Amino acid sequence: MRRMLRSAVDLGLRFVDLTVSLGRIRGREEADEMQLVLDAPDVPLTVRRFLVERDAAAIQTLQSELFATPIPVHRISFAFPRPAGGNARAAEIFGVAPTFDAAENIIAFDPELLDAPLPQASEHTAALAAEQCRDLLARRQARTGLAGQVRDTLVARLADPPGADQVAARLNISGRTLRHRLAAEGTSFRALFDEAWEHMAEELLVNAGLTVAETAQRLGYVEVSSFSQAFRRWKGVGPRAHPAGHGE
Repeated sequence: MRRMLRSAVDLGLRFVDLTVSLGRIRGREEADEMQLVLDAPDVPLTVRRFLVERDAAAIQTLQSELFATPIPVHRISFAFPRPAGGNARAAEIFGVAPTFDAAENIIAFDPELLDAPLPQASEHTAALAAEQCRDLLARRQARTGLAGQVRDTLVARLADPPGADQVAARLNISGRTLRHRLAAEGTSFRALFDEAWEHMAEELLVNAGLTVAETAQRLGYVEVSSFSQAFRRWKGVGPRAHPAGHGE
């Protein structure tokens, strides 16, 4: 049996938590189009647009690698204002000019393409990959627990980070209980705090191409020097010495 694009989309959406996406992606079939709806409601507004646009570009790159001739995008819309510099770059990436200030972030395709065969598909390889994804997802979910809730709370407040006691209060437990339960999961509030900020700092420097100063500002640092010290603690080098670093 030849695998179709529909099965690849279903598989990708099922295991989207294993990707670098910090947002949500869901599929929706309408009468005249297949829609991928993107959002990142749990991250601050200061970085939400970047994350949604990054995921949209990643989807376009991935589908172009699946087919010798990329699948044409029917339309694309963003729930953000039109960028000051215009949308020429977005039109170049997606092959169609996006609309802005829409109700949702949507990438839409012709639904008939869902039944297009994947030219390099292998049933055996697909089964092995799905099994590995299930194992990885099970391990990740088994390790989330309270640590996952704490990370989610921190990521949602990057520009105004809460302390351990504030996070504990939001989770309706005491600070003492929070520390003990995180220790039982093999981590700590400090480690989760650094993990959230380290990941976002690298995303902004590498994928968004922001300068060190812009990244520091997005992450809520008043002084660039404070951000540089934190980055050095995470990576062992300052942000400008790191391969991802950009100038002021």
